[in-house]
This record gives sequence, structure tokens and C-alpha cells, in this order.
Amino acid sequence: MKSTTDVAKILIVDDSPTQLTVAVESLKRGDGFEILTARNGEDALRVISEQTPDLIVLDVVLPQKNGFQVCRQLKSSPTTKGIKVVLLTSRNQKSDRFWGLKQGADLYMTKPYNEDDLLDSVRQLL
Repeated sequence: MKSTTDVAKILIVDDSPTQLTVAVESLKRGDGFEILTARNGEDALRVISEQTPDLIVLDVVLPQKNGFQVCRQLKSSPTTKGIKVVLLTSRNQKSDRFWGLKQGADLYMTKPYNEDDLLDSVRQLL
């Protein structure tokens, strides 16, 4: 849990400019989070290694490395396994949800989503 003087750092990863903007705006409304962004799995891993976010909102369908691969890599590393991961994706089959949680995701949400639900979920995980 962050102290009252710490601002949570959140990385949002989505290859769709529209979806990225919606997620950024959704989370900017809450708690003064510091928002970082990436457009693909490789960029996400680079940002994570440089800035270590507290939480990642991660799309599954991404170029280069998909969200399942990124999540699995983060959760298998001692230095990043504690970072909370929300998979936020259009993949809404039960098997996708099962696989995402099996990769170590802390929460699996599907698009379209309610912006308040995303903000509330992020707050609860932090």
C-alpha cells in the first residue's frame, strides 16, 4: 500500500490509440496517478525495466509480445512479480479469462468496460 505522499505509477499498454486514450482518461480522474503508456509488449517491458510501475493495465492482443506473454514474464521474475497486472481485453471467452489468470494476472476485465469499474478495480489492487 502506498503512503499518502506516494503517487501510484500505472502503465497502460494498448496498441489502439483510442483505447489507450480512454484508459488514460479513466485513470487520470482518480487519485493523481502517474500514468505511463506503451503501444506493444516489447515497449511495455522496456518501460517496466526503466520505471517499475505499481500496476499495469495490459491489453492481450498486442504486436511483438502479447499481453499473456508479458504477464507471464513479469510474474516469473523476482524483480517484477509483485507488480499488479490487470488484463483489459476484447478477448471474452472463458478460456481466455482462465489462461490470463493462469499467467498471473491479478484481474481480468473485458472490453467494452465501465470506466468507473476500471478505476475502482485499480484502487482496490493498489
